[in-house]
Amino acid sequence: MFKLIPWFSMLFVADLIPVLGAKDIFILAGQSNMAGRGGVNHGKWDGNVPPECQPNPSILRFTANLAWEEAREPLHADIDVEHVCGIGPGMAFANEIIRIHGSGIGVVGLVPCAIGGTSISKWEKGSHLYNQMVMRAIKSLKDGGTIRAILWYQGESDTVTKLNAEAYRGKLVKLIQDLRFDLKLPSLPFIQVGLASGEGKYVETVREAQMGIKMENVKFVDAKGLPLKADHLHLTTISEVKLGLKLARAFSPKH
Repeated sequence: MFKLIPWFSMLFVADLIPVLGAKDIFILAGQSNMAGRGGVNHGKWDGNVPPECQPNPSILRFTANLAWEEAREPLHADIDVEHVCGIGPGMAFANEIIRIHGSGIGVVGLVPCAIGGTSISKWEKGSHLYNQMVMRAIKSLKDGGTIRAILWYQGESDTVTKLNAEAYRGKLVKLIQDLRFDLKLPSLPFIQVGLASGEGKYVETVREAQMGIKMENVKFVDAKGLPLKADHLHLTTISEVKLGLKLARAFSPKH
């Protein structure tokens, strides 16, 4: 495992990134609450970055141009380009993973893929979003490393109709199976977030579908009860931070 020599100054971090690659890689996928709307109001992000989300030279981000760079908020700024992005759970997750594991984990690489306003049908195998996610995941390995987990927060758009809500469980199971097959990682951990809100009235139907999935290495982290913004749909900045910490602890249950 690569460790930075103490006398290296921050000046050299950018030069090291192409050599280091990202050793422990996490895919961030889903819709707006994964992409991050914390601190976004009236079409503008307030620029507030909590301590838990501050940059760290050991945390990298895979850009839209398929290159590693030091990660910083908003993680999805060049991915979810049709929306204004703010704080999501990714940076808090990565910083907490490093705090929990210390030297036991390498450079953390985050691969943002989330797009706001997308139903699960938009992520089915063969779709543009699915193909992009798989391509980005595979390309992220070009400098070495291992994909450790997929973090998935999606489903708000599937709460509008009863038909979509009731179909959610089967579609998510198929998505997990397809991703594991196409990434050649049959036991890849998949950590899903239980909905805190929705665009329609069938939130509980989707939540029941999420909680009803019983597959190996599929975990459920609940966002229900985390404070929402005035739109009653998106998590606040503080809620995104809390979610990131919960995701990290779900990935690291023995710590």
